[in-house]
Order: sequence, then C-alpha cells, then structure tokens
Amino acid sequence: MARLFIFGLGYTAKRIAQAASAEGFTVSATGSAGDVDFDDSEAVASALAQAQYVLSSVPPADDTDPVLDRYGDLLGDTWLGYLSSTGVYGDAGGAWVDESSPTGEGCRTARAQCDAHWLEKGARVFRLPGIYGPGRSIFERLDQGRAHRIDLPGQVFSRVHVEDIVRGVMAAIASSAPSGAYNLSDDLPTSQNAVVEEACRLTGSAPPPLQTLDEADLSPMARGFYAENRRVANGKAKRVLGWEPLYPTYREGLKAILEAEL
Repeated sequence: MARLFIFGLGYTAKRIAQAASAEGFTVSATGSAGDVDFDDSEAVASALAQAQYVLSSVPPADDTDPVLDRYGDLLGDTWLGYLSSTGVYGDAGGAWVDESSPTGEGCRTARAQCDAHWLEKGARVFRLPGIYGPGRSIFERLDQGRAHRIDLPGQVFSRVHVEDIVRGVMAAIASSAPSGAYNLSDDLPTSQNAVVEEACRLTGSAPPPLQTLDEADLSPMARGFYAENRRVANGKAKRVLGWEPLYPTYREGLKAILEAEL
C-alpha cells in the first residue's frame, strides 16, 4: 500500500490527504490535525522512511524552509511535492507568466528561495495563485463586510479552486510526472472586482463601493496583494499532467461553493 507523508496539514493539504486516502493511500502528516509532531525527529524520520511520496505545504519561516532545514537530508529519492506560490514571479505588469519566467524579483523573496531549493531537491513544485474554496472565498468576506472593490484599472489576478489543486497534485502522483515547476491556476485571470461583483450577483446583494487603495484602508498584507499584476499560464500542467481544471473560471467555482452551502 502506497504511503504519503505530508508536512503541514493545512486548508489545501487536508483535502489532498482526503483524496489520497480515498484512492487507497496510507496518509500520515504533521500539523495540528496530523498524527506526527513536527518536532519529534524520531517519529518524522520513521514516517519518512516508510513513505513513497512526500508533500510539503509548509511556508517559509525566518526566510528559510523549516522542512528542508530540519529534514532535507532524510528525503532521499522519494517522490517529492511542494506547494509554492505564483508570487515567486513578482509583478509582470499584467503580462502572462509561465514556468520559464524569472522568479525571485517580487516581494516574496523567501518563498522564491524555498521554491528554488525544492526544485534542486527534484520536487514537483506546484505554484499556486489565490486559493479559494468552501469556507475560504469571497462569500465569507462579503458576510463579514471585508470585501472591497478597488479602483485599479487593468489590475488582474489568477486564482484556483482548492479542488483543482487536489486534482493537479493527484494527477502528478498518478502520472509519475517529472520533477519541475507546475502552475495550477484557472483559465481566466481577472480583477478582484469582477469576482466580488459575481458573488454579489449570485447572492442578490449590492456590491461594495468602488474605492481607492487609500480609501479602503487595507492592511499591509492586503495592500500588498494589489502591488503585483500578472496572468498565470497553466499550459504545462495541462500538457504534462493531463490536468484540466474542474472550475476553469471563478464563475463556475463560486457557483459550486454557493450551491454546496444551500
């Protein structure tokens, strides 16, 4: 029986674990919902020795990768996967980026460095844009009064439904995909305003007013979201992994989330 070990059982990795279990994998993981303590070196070493597949969703900490720093020497020739971010591409001025585009020039320098280290290890590095899904979408922000429409003409983002990340990772495992970077993003980069407006249309609510960045009084993290502008191409994942997004645009994704809640 194939064994998958996951470092960091967060929002996305939990769903990958569920999908792997459903396909017959024995899954073990660190994290608050996992069965292994990250700081228990013996337990982690034992789990790694038994695993044929290892996936990390642990983000950088103090500008380094906690998993590679502590357990990198134990990873060996195991199948490796790493959940990274399309933030490694930095600002492209709204242009398309793909896996051959330069990295490390944006605000997420630590993420870009960790991304590069996992590639050096021979991992399948899944670069993810804005992740949304059940319990983590624009609907929650609308309910909490935290949704904004920002007046930034030409500003676009890519995004991906969490289920399509799961499908991409599982496709990489099933197809014995070669190591390297894979962008998992939907087919329609668009403005955050369009997403807000579609969610309001689906719920029959009035969209929030259009504001400048200063008027919106965003947190530094939220403001940083608008500092970069790019479209993320997903052609390599389609060609190499045989992957197709179940939710090719935010419209299908939001509709499915809302229908599941009714």
